[in-house]
Amino acid sequence: MAMTMQLNIVSAEKEIFSNLAEMVIVPGSMGDLGIMPQHSQLLSTLKAGEVIITEQGGKKESIFISGGILEVQPHVTTILSDTALRASDLDEAAAMTAKEKAEEALRDTESEIDFAKAEAELAEALAQLKMIEKLRKKKRGS
Repeated sequence: MAMTMQLNIVSAEKEIFSNLAEMVIVPGSMGDLGIMPQHSQLLSTLKAGEVIITEQGGKKESIFISGGILEVQPHVTTILSDTALRASDLDEAAAMTAKEKAEEALRDTESEIDFAKAEAELAEALAQLKMIEKLRKKKRGS
């Protein structure tokens, strides 16, 4: 039996995932990070993207996060994110709408908008759309 660690993924609204995992791959700010049981302690910021979980027994699961914080302890890994959604809960139409609104806000030089917020919303929407497309390709391939 493979070694496992406790993995917790928590959004601002609720706990999304809490189970044993053999491995987790997260979108770190400086690149993807692979975390396995007994990994060195680590604290890192995360960008919007896909978290790929290999659960105990080998089952894989994908969760979208809007960015956040990763904390790795010897036996527990925790991901804190404002938004976290299971892959099956992603809404392509909502992501497209959010992308268009953010792009429109960035183009509108007349209004008093928060450019950093609009850029973050655009990055999140693009990451969701990228993950949806990846999942769609994976379904076609299987």
